[in-house]
Amino acid sequence: MADDTTSPSAEQQKSSENPTAESVPDLKIGKSKRTRALIILLAVIIIGAVLGLRWLISGRTNIETDNAFIEARILPVSAKVSGTVAKVLVEDNQFVKQGDLLVEIDERDYQLQIAKAAAGVGIAENETGGEQLKVEGARAALQSARARFDQAVLDQNRAEKLYLRDVLPKEQLDRTRTARRVGEAQLKEAEEALKRAQTEAGLAIKTGSRAKILQQKAQLDEAKLRFSYTKVYAARDGYITRKSVEAGVNIQAGQPLMALVPLQDAWITANYKESQITWLQPGQKVEFTVDAYPGKKFSGSVDSIMAGTGSAFSLLPPENASGNYVKVVQRVPVKITIDRNSDPEHLLRVGMSVIPVIMTGRSGGEVLKDLNPFK
Repeated sequence: MADDTTSPSAEQQKSSENPTAESVPDLKIGKSKRTRALIILLAVIIIGAVLGLRWLISGRTNIETDNAFIEARILPVSAKVSGTVAKVLVEDNQFVKQGDLLVEIDERDYQLQIAKAAAGVGIAENETGGEQLKVEGARAALQSARARFDQAVLDQNRAEKLYLRDVLPKEQLDRTRTARRVGEAQLKEAEEALKRAQTEAGLAIKTGSRAKILQQKAQLDEAKLRFSYTKVYAARDGYITRKSVEAGVNIQAGQPLMALVPLQDAWITANYKESQITWLQPGQKVEFTVDAYPGKKFSGSVDSIMAGTGSAFSLLPPENASGNYVKVVQRVPVKITIDRNSDPEHLLRVGMSVIPVIMTGRSGGEVLKDLNPFK
């Protein structure tokens, strides 16, 4: 019994003699947790600093903007002559190649114009033959008038001599003088008639060209040219858009019929901030994404930088010299060509939103050097 009563007090006495025996493991566990937390915090700071530095360097070497759109030339298709549309051989959004027939205009009116012009050439040739005969007649009349004038001159000279000898009376002398003046006038009239006949026949020009025949042939060539305009062909490869013509519609010369968009020559207009174009140069590589095709990347290259900001070429450019001035960051359009191998199926369409990233090729050391305040 005595042993049972004394043993608990002995254990209590031992525990009271070593009060820190159980608290030592707890202190070690607390220190290890704090050390682990500091390590994790330090790792997070290092990772954040590395990621932030990479983001900063990437933002200075790879220039990005979301203010960019796809553009392409839109070629209006119109007819050079008026008439009634006979056939329309294309549909909306159809791809056509250069030289493909798009629209046919009723050609019967222009066939009649060709026939009329051809008949005019024949008539001019016949008229020229008749006018040549007129020239020959006028030349013969001139020779006759010259002979009469020469005879009148001889008669006057003879009468003058006879009058001096008192053989011929004054009255007959006056008749010979009058006959000479009449003959001279008839000679001049015959000369003018010959010139007029030559001019009408087109023979007054030294080259001997026949003006009327040339004029009619020119009209014939014009009629044939207008006839060729009754067929409208594609000027180049592209897609048909804005088709507004149907068979049976009467159209006028120059009226827009449809539009042709060559998507193979599309480009990107990216409006970068003026603070972003410091290191931009033509030829730099570009990667871009399009909202319509998420996850798909396209490639291109910088073609050129516009000669001014977008506001400078707007309809109403700002006048900063008047009123209160507030500085606004300007945008400079940058033209980016699209690699054809990047979009072989022509998925990109005019007006699509683009996010281009231009790789300037600068190294991280160059960026950090620019950021060094003590340089």
